[in-house]
Amino acid sequence: MTNSEIIDRYCNHLTLMGRSALTVSQYETDLSMFFRFLICKREGQPTTEESMKNARLSTVNEDFVKSVSTVEVYEFLRYVTDVRHNKANARARKLSSIKAFYKFLINSVRICENNPAEAIGTPKLPKRLPKYLTVEESLRLLGAITDDKVSKTVPRDYAMIVIFLNSGVRLSELVGLSLSDLDRELLSMRVVGKGNKERLVYLNDSCRDALRDYLDYRRLMPSIKDKNALFLSLRGDRISNKTVQFVVKKYLNLAGLEYKRFSTHKLRHTAATLMYQSGKVDVRVLKDILGHEQLNTTQIYTHTSDAQMQDAMNNNPLSSIKKKK
Repeated sequence: MTNSEIIDRYCNHLTLMGRSALTVSQYETDLSMFFRFLICKREGQPTTEESMKNARLSTVNEDFVKSVSTVEVYEFLRYVTDVRHNKANARARKLSSIKAFYKFLINSVRICENNPAEAIGTPKLPKRLPKYLTVEESLRLLGAITDDKVSKTVPRDYAMIVIFLNSGVRLSELVGLSLSDLDRELLSMRVVGKGNKERLVYLNDSCRDALRDYLDYRRLMPSIKDKNALFLSLRGDRISNKTVQFVVKKYLNLAGLEYKRFSTHKLRHTAATLMYQSGKVDVRVLKDILGHEQLNTTQIYTHTSDAQMQDAMNNNPLSSIKKKK
């Protein structure tokens, strides 16, 4: 809670609209920073971290939000650029948070008539290709798990990473999986994605084999506190995001892939890229597998690989023509 009734009201609205806890937290953080900045500026205080921390968000009421000008939004964006050194992605997210907040004030609760951020253009975002593991690197990662003779949780860790690499689920989706989400014959699983939207993800032989081994291991666990959670911690609770992230980092290191600075989300990129490039999956089908709302989100995976570009050059009908000597 921010101690600002109007900001908290908006965050509650987002929760009721089915936004994830992480998304709501990001909006709350962005808006809190924005209004703390304005409070300091208006009171003649320096916009240092300490001063902004002490700014009283309880003063952010209806009159305050109505008084915000476009110039002040620009000043805030300049502050996060010059002082906090936010890159384009972070600035774009903060601007989006402010715009969405004022749309709520205008359309839902009818407190404001104008959106001070409406006319401000989104920072140009750099186009980056998604980072992913190659087939060979993926096999090295899985091999690092099967070669681990020390860990007590190898069946669980192997199953989690196999599901990441084959299905492309998000971290929150994997952690949220329950036994009741699995088909009895392990043909598919029900996944709850962003906005609490459900989708069916089909399982291949690799996933089924890994899950069977893990479920046998799970039945022998001495203490299970969360009976329905699929992936469990050693204490028998539903596994946490941090534990999964630790497991992925651990085995990337053991596989000699730590230099890639990979994360669980990069494993999702790996699944999507390999399905598109190697499996020749139609981009519209890939969109449904990944649970994307918009097709343009999925199209980042249609990038060409070095091998594809080399093949294109070699397949040119003029590629074998040589100068006559």
